[in-house]
Amino acid sequence: MNDRSASVFENYEIELLRIIKGRGALLGETQEGWFILKEYTGPSARLEIQEKLLESVKESGFSQVEQLKRNKEGELISFDQDRVPYIVKTYFEGRECNLKDVRECQSAARTLGKLHKAMCLPGLARDYDVPAFCMENEYVKHNRELKKVRRYLREKGQKTEFEIYLLHHYDFFYEKALSAVEELRECTAAFDENTVRTNGNFCHGDFQYHNLLFTQGSFSVINFEKYLLDNPVRDLYLFLRKLLEKNSWSVSLGLNILTAYETERNLTDEDRMQLYYRFSYPEKFWKIVNFYYNNGKAWIPGRNREKLENLLKQESEKKAFLDNVLK
Repeated sequence: MNDRSASVFENYEIELLRIIKGRGALLGETQEGWFILKEYTGPSARLEIQEKLLESVKESGFSQVEQLKRNKEGELISFDQDRVPYIVKTYFEGRECNLKDVRECQSAARTLGKLHKAMCLPGLARDYDVPAFCMENEYVKHNRELKKVRRYLREKGQKTEFEIYLLHHYDFFYEKALSAVEELRECTAAFDENTVRTNGNFCHGDFQYHNLLFTQGSFSVINFEKYLLDNPVRDLYLFLRKLLEKNSWSVSLGLNILTAYETERNLTDEDRMQLYYRFSYPEKFWKIVNFYYNNGKAWIPGRNREKLENLLKQESEKKAFLDNVLK
């Protein structure tokens, strides 16, 4: 971002004391607190729903959540002189959640439970006809992509060392992906789009440590641009997976986080079942494959091989976690 981006702040009824650069954004300090200026690439209609969602969450008593700011013309999107779209949101001065601190992670899980209760908004989902997501449909699409890449690798002539290694382990993970979807189909009624839409539960969509800011003794939640209508365990799964991957799939840690979450929101049998299948599906493998296939293949980063090796090493630990915690 440059000085021309900073001029976008002039479209808003705020008096800036200073501007500093953040990660891919500009932060503006005012007497009322901090605001953040970020580029926005999504549709304006989606932003309107995001505003209503965040306002509803705050009105329910969950105050530590960002809010969108409208400009002087009453619009949520402002443009710089090059017609680049931007949004302005409130911001919290704090540090990111520390994944090495168990108590802090438990506090983050309790925060998520509170947030999910505040994001149960069937009226909002109905009024704006928000599309619902279905886990089975998502994984069926992933499996089609995995099948396509497997065919590509098999038919490819000269293969790199990474491609040979990937193909050698491909069927192991591909079979897991197919098996997870087949089992899911036996309980589709609990996870289908109509059920999700009726329940009206919104998810953050990107509930990770860098979107949790610890400030004044509690967590504030930012960056709701990936919000969606789905089972709340989508967020819980994402937070847990990142945490457990860094902690050898610790059974005790997983139980501690789930217990902390349930102090605010109880997990139903359907929630636990969905959490089990989310962990059963080899999503990390799909991500590695997706990154490989959709990026330049002339040079494949060594990090790809390292990620796949780590994934294989953790398989037994992950299975033990599933057997002891979610089965």
